[in-house]
Amino acid sequence: MEKVIVYTSTNCPHCRQVKGYLAEKGVEYEERNIEQSDEFAQQVWDMGMRAVPVTVIGENRVLGMNKLQFEKYLNEEA
Repeated sequence: MEKVIVYTSTNCPHCRQVKGYLAEKGVEYEERNIEQSDEFAQQVWDMGMRAVPVTVIGENRVLGMNKLQFEKYLNEEA
């Protein structure tokens, strides 16, 4: 499976939903909190995103908590 990266912020309820969903599915991921690293914040900005959570699955990006996109991209990578 491709590496999964979740860009988050500290008090983001949707970020918690995404992390909980991935954990429930048994998907390992790297969390990158944009409040703790200017580099992580710049990575989100460079992707053309202006909000978190942003989940990167291989070459695909999912903004927010979008189960349909998660299922599609996670199944493609399985």
